Amino acid sequence: MFDWMVWTTPVAVFFACIALTLVGMTIWEIKSPTTLRKGFLPIATTRGDRLFIGLLSAAYLNLAFIGLAAKFAAWFQLEQEPSVWISFVVSMGALLLIMKKG
Repeated sequence: MFDWMVWTTPVAVFFACIALTLVGMTIWEIKSPTTLRKGFLPIATTRGDRLFIGLLSAAYLNLAFIGLAAKFAAWFQLEQEPSVWISFVVSMGALLLIMKKG
């Protein structure tokens, strides 16, 4: 069923983190409904809005990293392309920043 996708460990961990985040946010929303709040984002947002924006940002950061990995190897004279774990950590950090301060 999932033969169309390359399920490497980083990809599986990334999607598992997204699934756990969605479950956690659902439980949090049931226990404590959210209100609009203004952070560094240019609009007032709820937790769900910030999660959506953060997930999109995380996905785009990962795609940009994968697209630029070969260039990073050339620019920094690396023997091989940098690990996708770097983009995972950066994208999860960006998601946390958006969720907390956005």
